[in-house]
Formats: sequence, structure tokens, C-alpha cells
Amino acid sequence: MLKTQIPTAAFADTKPHYEILDGLRGIAAITVVCYHIFEAFATSHLDQEINHGYLAVDFFFILSGFVIGYAYDDRWGKMKITDFIKRRVIRLQPMVVIGAIIGGIMFYFQGCSVWDVSKVTIFALFVATFVNAILIPVTPGTEIRGLGEMYPLNGPSWSLFFEYIGNILYALLIRRFSTKILAGLSFISGCSLAAFAILGPYGDICAGFKLTGIEFIGGFLRLLFSFTAGLLLFRIFKPVKIKGAFWICSLSIVVLLSVPRIGGAEHLWINGIYETVCFAVLFPFIVYLGASGKITDKYTTRLCHFLGEISYPLYMVHYPFIYLYYAWVKNNNFTFLESLPGAIGVVVGSIILAYICLKFYDVPVRKYLTSKFLKNKNN
Repeated sequence: MLKTQIPTAAFADTKPHYEILDGLRGIAAITVVCYHIFEAFATSHLDQEINHGYLAVDFFFILSGFVIGYAYDDRWGKMKITDFIKRRVIRLQPMVVIGAIIGGIMFYFQGCSVWDVSKVTIFALFVATFVNAILIPVTPGTEIRGLGEMYPLNGPSWSLFFEYIGNILYALLIRRFSTKILAGLSFISGCSLAAFAILGPYGDICAGFKLTGIEFIGGFLRLLFSFTAGLLLFRIFKPVKIKGAFWICSLSIVVLLSVPRIGGAEHLWINGIYETVCFAVLFPFIVYLGASGKITDKYTTRLCHFLGEISYPLYMVHYPFIYLYYAWVKNNNFTFLESLPGAIGVVVGSIILAYICLKFYDVPVRKYLTSKFLKNKNN
């Protein structure tokens, strides 16, 4: 695999990696952790520092479409749909499961004024953990945290829910589309997502993590546009020569995800325009540059390899500790500077935990499942 991490795409074992895209995925994942840390100090994402970190999901979806196309578009004559689905489940599901388990274990340490965990029974927690592990979303009012999330034990699981939808649509339908039809679908879904961002009630596309009408629509549009745009980008991709692509693209990602809210509550549409430019123009361009660039020194190669390896595990295991950090900050009424050691601990600890999960759980489990359920591993 091209070390596609998620919510993202698996690479065929016999194809070379795009090392820079690996590294960019890791940079975006670390930025997401920092974004989530600042949730503890915001009344909403209107006034949150590192304000646009949620757009990393759209960047991940574009990467997913690009990599899925690269890995599988030319293999359907010798690969069945069931084999493709097995590969995706083997690639994605182990970390979904461990993320849910970690979330369940950490749950009772996360009580604060925002949510009361003392009334949740062990049985309810077990059920919630099981449901999260098999990626069944829950509806507002039925989940144990009381915030209306689809996956209250590990919030980022929502993007994996949509990632699976994108993979299934690709296997059953989208892969059959000509480049022109794919371009048309990407354009229509992009216009719809832009309308959601600019004219919708939020002034942004921070949607998809709740199972309500407008949330589901927002999440689906984010998946549909970004995934099809990534696939389209792969189909028309012609690399250019560019020096320093990893560093240019990394800085661009960090800056774009950290830009403060634009327009405020009075002019929501202005922020919607900014996000439309990001997901429709800048993110595809960054992926294009990243796929075009080459790494010429061993240190950057090792860095990109490490970042690519830990990106998906980091995305999937960090959020239970964000809940814990959030409760710690709220219970003690800390400022950010007062909680800075804890914030650094969350970032560093999450990276270490991600690496441990990768080496001692994810890789061995995927190897076992591959040997057991995929008869021809090269399909």
C-alpha cells in the first residue's frame, strides 16, 4: 500500500509508494491532533485556534481517491469486488476496533461538566464499544456521551464510516465511470458542497459526525466530492518537476488548516468561500505537487516513511485522550498555557501510542487476516 492512512486508501503491495504523499498524510494527522487540543478552549469552532483543522478530512478523502485509483483502477479484470472489499476491511478495520477499545477504556476517566459519565453502566459501555468497533453509527439521544456524536467513544470514526461508503461506491459504480462522467460527478458534488459551505447554516463544512439529516448530507458531500476529485486527479495526472515538494506542501497544509475563522458569525458565507477554495482548488493542487515531487535525501525519505506509517493509527487512537485532556482542562479551569505540558503530552503520547499500535497490533493483525482471507495476495 501507499501507506494510505485515514480516513484513506490502501495501496497494492506490488506498486511503489508516493513517499511525499505518505509524509503529507502524517503532517495533516498531527495537525488534526493539535486542532482537537484547542477544542478545550473554544466555545465553538467559530473562535477556535487552529481553526480549520477539520478540513484535514477532506484532504484525506482526496488522497484516498487518488491512491485507490492508482492501486486498483487497472486491476478489475483479475480482481473480484469481494476481494477489494476484503482488502479495504483488512486495511481499515483493525484500527477502528482498537480505537473503540481504547475509547471504551478511557471513558470513565473523562467526566466533566460537559458530560456526566457516572450514570453509564458497564453494560451500556460494553454495548457502545462493540457498536463503535463494528462501525455502526448511533443516533442523537441514544449515545452514551450525550453530545449527539455517531461514535461517542472515538469521534474520528465517523470519517471511516464515510470512507467505507466511498470504497463501496467505487467498487460497485464509480470505477466504471469514464473520465468525463467522473469529472461531471466531481463538478456537481463540488458545487453542492460549495453551496453547503457558503449558503448553509454553518458557513463551513464541519459536518458529518452526527447522524442527522443535514449532518449526514454534509458528510456525504464531503466524501463524494473529495473522493471523486482525487480519483479524477489520478486519471488525468501528469507529473511536473518541482523541488522541495514535501516541505512546500507540508507548510501549505499546516497553514491552511490553521487559518483563523474568516467573517465571524455575522458573515458566515465568507468562511464558506475560504473552505471552498481549500477543498476545491488548493487541496487537489497540493496532492498534485506531492505526487509530482521526488525525495532525493535519505533523511526526508525516512521522515516521510515514519509519518506515513503512523498517520492512520494516530488519527484513530488520539481522540480518547483528547476527551481526557478536555475534561482535565474544564475540571481545573486551566488556560492553554497552564495546560501546555498536558497538551504536549497528548501530542507526543499519541504519536508513541500510534507507533506501538502499528507495530504490535495493526501490522500483525493485517498480516494474519491477509493470509487467512485473501487466497491470492497479489489480486
